[in-house]
Amino acid sequence: MERRRTVVGSVIVSTFLVGLGGGVVFPILPNLGAVLGISPFLVGFILSANRFTRILANAPAGSLVDRVGTRTPFVVGLFVEGLATAGYVVALRAPLPEAWFLLARVLWGIGSALVFATAYTIAADVSDGGDRGTNMGVVRGGITLGFPAGLVMGGVVSDAYSVFAAFAVAAGFALLASAVAYRTIPETHVDEERTAVKPWEIDTALPTLTVGFVNFGLFFAYLGALFATLVLFVEAEGIGVWGYGPQGMSGLLMAVTVLAAAVFTLAGGKLSDDLGARVPTLLGFLVVSFLGFLALSTAASLERLVVACVLIGTGQGGTNGPLMALLADLTPNERTGRAMATNNVLGDLGGGLGPMVSLPVVEAVGFAPVYAACALIPLVAGGLLVGGVYSLTGTLNPRTATISDD
Repeated sequence: MERRRTVVGSVIVSTFLVGLGGGVVFPILPNLGAVLGISPFLVGFILSANRFTRILANAPAGSLVDRVGTRTPFVVGLFVEGLATAGYVVALRAPLPEAWFLLARVLWGIGSALVFATAYTIAADVSDGGDRGTNMGVVRGGITLGFPAGLVMGGVVSDAYSVFAAFAVAAGFALLASAVAYRTIPETHVDEERTAVKPWEIDTALPTLTVGFVNFGLFFAYLGALFATLVLFVEAEGIGVWGYGPQGMSGLLMAVTVLAAAVFTLAGGKLSDDLGARVPTLLGFLVVSFLGFLALSTAASLERLVVACVLIGTGQGGTNGPLMALLADLTPNERTGRAMATNNVLGDLGGGLGPMVSLPVVEAVGFAPVYAACALIPLVAGGLLVGGVYSLTGTLNPRTATISDD
C-alpha cells in the first residue's frame, strides 16, 4: 500500500510540474504574436499543434507502453515536454520564431501522448478494484491542475518580470518533472519486452470503444460548446461584473468550471471505490452534466451562468476517475496501454471537433439550441455506457470486485 501511494504521488507531482509548461504559453503567445510578426491564424495553429500531433501519437505511445513498459516512456515523455518548453525560450531569441514555437508544440504533443498513456497505465497497474477509481481521479487531477496553474504562472511571471522569465521557469519545472520521475517511478507494466505488440496497434475491444466514445462526447460538449463559445455568449448577453469585459468574464467562468472539475475529479473516483461499482457514479455525474447544459441553454443572468458552469465542471470532473477506472477494470493488463491510448485519441478528437462544429452552428442557429443539443450528449453517453457494460458483463451494475483484474 505504501509503495502504491509513493508511485501514484510521484506521477501526480511529475504531471503537475510538467503541466505548467502546457499552460504557460496560452496567456503569452496571443499577445506576443503581433510583436514577433506572427499572424493570428498562425498563433491559433501553433496553440493547437500539440493536440493534432497527439491524436497521431496516442496509438503508437500506447503500443509502446504495452511492449516495453511504463517507466522509460513516462520519463522520456516528461523530458520531451521539458525540451518543448525550453523551445519557447529559444523561440524568443532565434530567427523564424514561429518555426521554433511550432516545433515546440509538436514536441509537446509527442511528449504528452507518452505521458498520458503511461500515467493512467501506471495508476491502473498499482491499483485494484478497491482504490483504482481514487488513484485514477488523483492522477487525472494532477494533470488537470497543472494546466491552469501554468496559465496563472505565465500571466503573473511575464507581467512581473518578463516573457523570457516565464518560459524559463516553466522549462525548469518541466525538466524537474522528468528528474523526479527518473528517481521515483519503477517499472510497473512488463517484466520483459513483448515483441508481439506492434507500434501501430490500437485497441478496438468493446470496453475501450464504449469508454472512448463516452469520452469523445463529453469532451465534444465541454471544449466545443462551453469553452469555445463562452466568450461569445457572455458578450451577446452583456453579462459582466467588476468591470470585466467578455474575455475577462469568460476567463473567470472557465476558472470556476475547471476548479469544479478538479474537485470532483478527486471525489468521483473515490465515490466509485466506496460504492464498489462505477456505473451509478458515472450515471449520476452524467445527469449533473445534462442539468448544467440545460441551465446554460436558458442562462440569462450571471448567477444562472455560474450555476451552469459549476454543474458542467462537476459533471465533467466527476466522470473522469470512474471512467478511466472502469476501462482499467475491464481491460487485461497486457492491453492497458493501448486501451488508454485509444481512449485518449477519441477524447482528443472530441475536443478538436467540438469547436469546429459548435462555432459555425452557433452563428447559424444561436446559442440556446446548441446548448440544449449538448445537454442530450451526456444522456446518450449514459445509454451507450450502460449498453456496453451490460454486453460485457451481463449486468447493468457490475461490482468492481467481480470485474477488476487484480
